[in-house]
Amino acid sequence: MAFLEGSRSVAEGSEPVAVEASETFEDFYVREYRAIVGLAYALSGSRSGAEDLAQEAFLVAHRGWDRIGRFDDPGVWVRRVVANLSVSAIRRRVVETKALARIALGQTPALPELSAESVEFWRAVRSLPRRQAQAIALHYLEDLPVAEVARILGTAEGTVKKHLFEGRKKVVRLLRLEEDEA
Repeated sequence: MAFLEGSRSVAEGSEPVAVEASETFEDFYVREYRAIVGLAYALSGSRSGAEDLAQEAFLVAHRGWDRIGRFDDPGVWVRRVVANLSVSAIRRRVVETKALARIALGQTPALPELSAESVEFWRAVRSLPRRQAQAIALHYLEDLPVAEVARILGTAEGTVKKHLFEGRKKVVRLLRLEEDEA
């Protein structure tokens, strides 16, 4: 069910409409804490996890209270944050559980061996600016198309192409310098 605020819906991803702040964060916290923890518990299945999720959501709200406190209903915003955090927590637990199961069964995924040339290449890639290194690793190591790299990095395809172009130039320059020094 979409909560309507003005003419736009929170379910559509729009920001809630800001109005004059009418309560302090402390009053809001006291009023909403129990319900937010209850929601977090229903979503996470863990009492202590629910308290952590609620506290994290309230902390985010507190940091932005000047803005969030003016929303028609800041509780809606905090509930959305708890819902998003709970999804992340569940994903994290699934990954941790799978890792623990592999360890318990004595199964550890084999890492690919790198040739001497590959070691030098990836060392050069790691020396690049973060986004260039990420784009190159995703594109060449994972063999992902530019569109998928852009989706993963949360950037435009043109930005990924620029990172790949600039990164390749720098890697070539770095590897040629190492050859010239040898």
